Amino acid sequence: MIRSKTEEEIEILRQSSLLVGKTLAEVAALIKPGVSALELDKVAEEFIKDHGAEPAFLGFNGFPNSLCCSVNEQVVHGIPTSKALESGDIISVDCGVYMNGYYGDSAYTFEVGEVSSEIRKLLKVTRECLTLGIAQAISGNRVGDIGFAIQEHAEKNGYGVVRELVGHGLGTSLHEAPEVPNYGRRGRGTKLVEGMTLAIEPMINLVSREINQLDDGWTIITKDGKVSAHYEHDIVVRKGKAEMLSTFEYIEEVLSKKKEQV
Repeated sequence: MIRSKTEEEIEILRQSSLLVGKTLAEVAALIKPGVSALELDKVAEEFIKDHGAEPAFLGFNGFPNSLCCSVNEQVVHGIPTSKALESGDIISVDCGVYMNGYYGDSAYTFEVGEVSSEIRKLLKVTRECLTLGIAQAISGNRVGDIGFAIQEHAEKNGYGVVRELVGHGLGTSLHEAPEVPNYGRRGRGTKLVEGMTLAIEPMINLVSREINQLDDGWTIITKDGKVSAHYEHDIVVRKGKAEMLSTFEYIEEVLSKKKEQV
């Protein structure tokens, strides 16, 4: 069942979503060659708890960590390890928090050291896919309008759009109806109604859309071993223009400062 949220609920969701953004900014400050995803995970868990919230992913269906850290060919749901990141890697960091009875859920793909222009373009286009998808999240449209916008932009740039994993509704549960695929047809799927809260999250592969799952039961990888990018925002469906709940501003501030220090 899909339920629009009250304005009070939306404000609580916003606080959870903003805390995710602040947590990802803490992580952003640490990402460099030689750092491990497990170190990032520890910092994120402490930061979330210090702010009166709980890591949403820790223990979720048995997931062992607070962050999903997916490196290079890992698409999503990567389990943090002690392996050091290397220059040229990319790492998608997906974070969720549970605070005051509501969830926040957002993801950002980070460059580690010097990344190739080919990979930088993938990250840029995936960010653009997210923006285009969000632009379609208005009352009167349908879920297929979001997916179509994402798919069209990704595929015209030669990239593969993952089909098996989707965005979702968000609220008192981490994953609520409706599912929000990153592909689709205009005018098809669930009708969007004002007050619906969604997590929109393009997962875009450099070449083929085909994926596999590792034996750990969690980590999704590209079948061809090429890299994949992933960004995610929480939004509210409104008339005329979607309203953002999560933000990348805290992350971008940190990344900008890091560039200045180089």
